[in-house]
Amino acid sequence: MNPVYKAIQASERRRLSYADYMQLALYDERYGYYMGERAKIGKEGDFFTSSHASYVFGKLFASFFLRLVERNHVPPHICEFGGGDGKFARAVLNEWKEKSPDTYRKLTYTMIEISPKQRAKQLQTLGDVFEKVKQYKDIQEFRQRADSFSGIVFSNEFFDAFPVHVITKENGTLYELFVAVDGNELVEEKHPLENERIIEYLRERQLSLTDGQRLEVPLALKTFLLETAQFFRHCVMFTIDYGYTDEELQLPARRQGSLRGYHRHRLIANPLSHPGEMDITAHLQWDALRMYGEQAGWQCVSLLRQDRFLLAAGILQYLEEHDDENPFSEKARQNRAVRSLIMDEGMSAVFHVMIQQKGVNVHWDHIWVQREFLQFS
Repeated sequence: MNPVYKAIQASERRRLSYADYMQLALYDERYGYYMGERAKIGKEGDFFTSSHASYVFGKLFASFFLRLVERNHVPPHICEFGGGDGKFARAVLNEWKEKSPDTYRKLTYTMIEISPKQRAKQLQTLGDVFEKVKQYKDIQEFRQRADSFSGIVFSNEFFDAFPVHVITKENGTLYELFVAVDGNELVEEKHPLENERIIEYLRERQLSLTDGQRLEVPLALKTFLLETAQFFRHCVMFTIDYGYTDEELQLPARRQGSLRGYHRHRLIANPLSHPGEMDITAHLQWDALRMYGEQAGWQCVSLLRQDRFLLAAGILQYLEEHDDENPFSEKARQNRAVRSLIMDEGMSAVFHVMIQQKGVNVHWDHIWVQREFLQFS
């Protein structure tokens, strides 16, 4: 029996919070979406990420990371949350190895990936650079093996898959939405909001809902940041995801929330369909990441749209002039990939990059385009 149905039947009130539902649907060891054998990323999967668009994405970040290390801001250690199949790590490691053999010898690359299938795929993808990699299934296992971490922290579409609670407001009353069973179907139930942690979240964040509005409450994100506060010591963190700010939360387009499913590259509006067979995501609340990050010691440096970040970080240097008329040549493919990452209608227009730092003294004097590079000292 699917663990979602089993858990609902076993629960005292015959219902699950959306957070518990997502935890089972995505991460159950036997039935969870991320734990299964089927491909998740790429043409054969359910979604694409920027690192799959081109290895240029990883090469660009490698150059950026390397400059931070060479200026002695952080040690040559990288921790990637949700490493997936390892394509980003491969691009970073290969570029680093070519550009700075000396620091490459000292480099370690930690990958946090819950899926056994993806961890096995990483071994295949990384090949001869896998010797630089350490794998852990989650942050708890990493913390058991190391007293602390200092270096570069990176994630791409990681936090959007954290379980969230869902609330709504109707006729002036706040309700929490739950998952229940009606016959053989998963259905939504609403009950007056009782969860004190959710009430505290709304109070801390100074959030209020209008009648008819739904909101995802990322308690797991808050817990993650606060519980790892002592573990991350001297770091610069790059978070890439789709999300919105508190100001954008008030827009009419946000009234129905952002919890969605993705199956075979199709958006599924009902997150209760296909439990265990599709990805389920909610937009990252950037101001929550900023606020709870600050409580955990992270200073927010900047939040930039991904295409603008890539331009500022120097992606145009990877556009190459060539006379090859073959549209499938390496240079032609690279140029198309670069353009796809910076076009207004491309995926980068809906993603943002947040830079945070902790325990380091990087002076981000010019977060702007100057000679096509983000400037820091």
